[in-house]
Amino acid sequence: MEFHVIERSANAFQQGLTERQILAVARRAFGPGTEVRSSTELGGGLYNTTYRIDLAGREEPVVLRVAPEAGRQFHSEQELMRAEYASVPWLAPIADLMPRVLAADFTQAVIGRDWMIQSFLPGTPAPELLGSYPKEAHGALFRQLGEITAAVHAVAGPWFGPLTGPGHARWSEAVVTSLHLIAEDVASCGLDSADLRKAADAAQAGAQVLNEVAVPRLLTGDLWTVNTMLAAAPVPTICGVLDMDRTWWGDPEADWTMRMARAKQDARVAFFDSYDCPEETEAGAWRRHVYEVRHLGALRLERHRLGNTAGVEDSYGAVAEELAALI
Repeated sequence: MEFHVIERSANAFQQGLTERQILAVARRAFGPGTEVRSSTELGGGLYNTTYRIDLAGREEPVVLRVAPEAGRQFHSEQELMRAEYASVPWLAPIADLMPRVLAADFTQAVIGRDWMIQSFLPGTPAPELLGSYPKEAHGALFRQLGEITAAVHAVAGPWFGPLTGPGHARWSEAVVTSLHLIAEDVASCGLDSADLRKAADAAQAGAQVLNEVAVPRLLTGDLWTVNTMLAAAPVPTICGVLDMDRTWWGDPEADWTMRMARAKQDARVAFFDSYDCPEETEAGAWRRHVYEVRHLGALRLERHRLGNTAGVEDSYGAVAEELAALI
C-alpha cells in the first residue's frame, strides 16, 4: 500500500490511522479479500480525519472519513458523523450534489472510532478554484448556494434540535440547551463561560419570541464555500456539497449559512437573489442576536482546539456586543 499522511503532533486534535487500521476498515466495508493500493490523507477539514482510498479492482477512489475518539469530542459536538448519516434521507432535495454513503460503522469494533466511506466527488474545492474567476463572476456561486440552502430549509422535521435527538417540542428549549452545552464545553477547557450562560438566560427569558418559530426546518449546520466543489466551467458552478455533519432542526435564520451570507456586502449578496428571506421584524432581529452568540461560542471552542489564543480572546468582545442587544 502507498501510504501518505499529514504529519501532526502527538497531541493534535486530528489523529490519523495506521496502514493496518485502514486495511481493516476497507476489509470490513468491502470484504476480507480487499486490497488497498493507496491511502492519502486529505487536508482542508478541521474535525474528522479524511482519506482518499484507491482499491484494487475498483475504478473510482473512495473517501474514508474517521470521527475523533468519543472522549475527544465536545458535548456540544457529540457524534456528528452519526448525525450526518441520519441526515442523508432528509437531504434528498440535494442528493445529486452529495457523495453516496458506501459503508458506515458506528460499532467502534474495528478502530475504536466511528467511520464512514463515501463516493469520491469530482471537481475542485471552491476555495482553490474560485479565485481563478473574475470577481464579477463570483455571484454565480453564491446564487447557487442560495438555491441549495433554500432547498434544504424547505424540509420540515419532527422536532427541534439534533437530528438524532434528543428532540424538543419548542425552539426555545433547543436553543437554550445548545447554549448551555457550549458553555459547559468552554468551561471544561478552563475558559470563562459566564457570557454564554448569560446568553442562555436571556434566551430563556425571551422564550416566547424564540417560540414564534413553530416549524422545525432542516439546517445545513455549516454550509459555505469551503464545503463545496466546483466543476470546470465558464462561471463558478457547484457540482458537489460536502461534510453535512452539523445538520439540525430549527429556525433557518439560525443556520451558519445565513450568517455567512450576511457577513459582507460583496458578491455574496447574490445569495439572496435565489433565497427568499421573510420580512424583517424586531423579533427576528432579536433572535439573530441569540443565534450569533451560539455561533461565537462554537467558534470559541474551535479556536481553542486549534490553539488560536487571540481568536478566543476576540470572541469575548464579540459576545459582549450581542449580549448588549439581548439584555
